[in-house]
Amino acid sequence: MQATAELEIAVQDAAGARAAAAGGAARVELCTALRMGGLTPSQGTMEAVLESAGRAGFVHALVRSRGGGYVYSAEEVDTMCREIRLLKAAGVHGVVVGALTPGRTIDLAALERWVEAADGLPVTFHRALDACADPLGQLDRLAGRGVGRVLTSGGAVRSIDGLAVLAAMASNGPDGVQIMAGGGVRIQDIGALVAAGVDAVHLSAREPFVDQHPAGPGGGAQELDATSLDLVEQARRAIHAR
Repeated sequence: MQATAELEIAVQDAAGARAAAAGGAARVELCTALRMGGLTPSQGTMEAVLESAGRAGFVHALVRSRGGGYVYSAEEVDTMCREIRLLKAAGVHGVVVGALTPGRTIDLAALERWVEAADGLPVTFHRALDACADPLGQLDRLAGRGVGRVLTSGGAVRSIDGLAVLAAMASNGPDGVQIMAGGGVRIQDIGALVAAGVDAVHLSAREPFVDQHPAGPGGGAQELDATSLDLVEQARRAIHAR
């Protein structure tokens, strides 16, 4: 465990990455469709983010080809291998992945494929861990698997409600695997999460807004959201308040 936890912000575009950088985040998790849990960002988005906020180690990309659960077919696993290789070629600094078996255990075979495709890039295992029947027990299976960090709420809907499990993960997790608390994180939760001993805190720091231009009958919802520099700064101050 480190003396001061890091701050990671989930962002969807270059403007969000710039806000995260200006607000003092250690890194971003870049994705699209945050309202459905996040999906793999487009190549163009990744290139724009790297150009505008691409300092070393800052941009990590979510690799998730669809919404829904985390049990993937062989074809889906292969698709995500391709995405990882493309993201690596674009210059991403790390990838975020996760897969489960139908028995709600970590799919180590899929993970091995993705770590191999990452070819030395830092790998984070995402909140698929929270859909396991035993998140704390499954965490130990990541030892020696090429994963350097896990994003978890401690198995709860909101990370503040998984505080006891997060503390156990931070105390007893495998060596070399950082514990990053995420999932419904509010600014007022951050102090307790850091006190539990986690290595990092992850949130989206988003504010909703309504697009003033009509989407028409086929364009979907008018409500969008954007990364808030103010919320990022508040999160950074909350981490360093201890």
